[in-house]
Amino acid sequence: MAAATARLRRLRGTDLRAAAIVLPFLLLFVALAVASPPFLTTTNLLNLLDQQSHILIIAAAGTLVLVAGGIDLSVGAVAALSAVVAATVTLAAGPVVGIAAGLGVGLVAGLANGFIVTFFRINSLIATLAMSFVLAGLASLVTGGNLLVLFDHPGFGAVSRTDILGVRSSTWLMLLAVLIIGVILARTTAGRYMYAVGGNSEAASLAGVPVRRVRLATFVLSGGAAGLGGVIIASRTLSAQATSGQELAFTVLAGIVVGGTSIAGGEGAVWRTVVGILFIALIGNGFNLLGLDPLYRQIALGVIILLAVGLDAALRSGRR
Repeated sequence: MAAATARLRRLRGTDLRAAAIVLPFLLLFVALAVASPPFLTTTNLLNLLDQQSHILIIAAAGTLVLVAGGIDLSVGAVAALSAVVAATVTLAAGPVVGIAAGLGVGLVAGLANGFIVTFFRINSLIATLAMSFVLAGLASLVTGGNLLVLFDHPGFGAVSRTDILGVRSSTWLMLLAVLIIGVILARTTAGRYMYAVGGNSEAASLAGVPVRRVRLATFVLSGGAAGLGGVIIASRTLSAQATSGQELAFTVLAGIVVGGTSIAGGEGAVWRTVVGILFIALIGNGFNLLGLDPLYRQIALGVIILLAVGLDAALRSGRR
């Protein structure tokens, strides 16, 4: 009976988290469609998806980290370093090798983050924040503070700028990556392990879950996603610079939290993160289309994040 009651409470909490992001998203979408006719055009909506593609990829993988009880604040720096390394190698050896190098940098950075957090037992917030400074510094060293231009290598731009059935390749890459990550979390044993580790790592360990390997895997996936995001950023503009990842970590974390993933771990869903990121994107898009002061956007976003964290705290308190 007690187990059934606990399960019912978890289901109610999940329903509330879903409603808390889906309903505001739908209301905002309808409001913008009514207030601004250009909003609902195919061009605007596809541009919105293209602009958010790298953020959605990184946020989807970042959801795994939070579900498993960690946090990755280095994704912006990882994306920037991956972008400049991909651009530098492309200039020297061509786009195929450059793209591989950019993805490799992301995976190595994620592995380093995971190793530091899991084996040295350093708090993930502090560890990844420190790594973000290290990686940002490396990105500046690679570029020498200069903008790397890839206009003579249009093949590199094909990663994000190829038109497939009227939709840019960056959007297709995003859909594929988000689908794979979502399936990993929701439909595989690895995903169940992530929930178990984030919910109660000690109990998960006693139950035979390889806690360290699970957390390490989430950071590797997060780093790889950030590496892919960095390659997409550089490909979209055919350029790269060390500052290209500024504020990216905040945007990603905001979307994950607004999507209802608990900052305490053990609760979250990739599809809700997608809605959370798009909700934030709609706010920015709406402010631009309506010509509103962007300062109010910052205020609105701050209030929304506080409400999302407050809801998470209330649901966890009610469950206890």
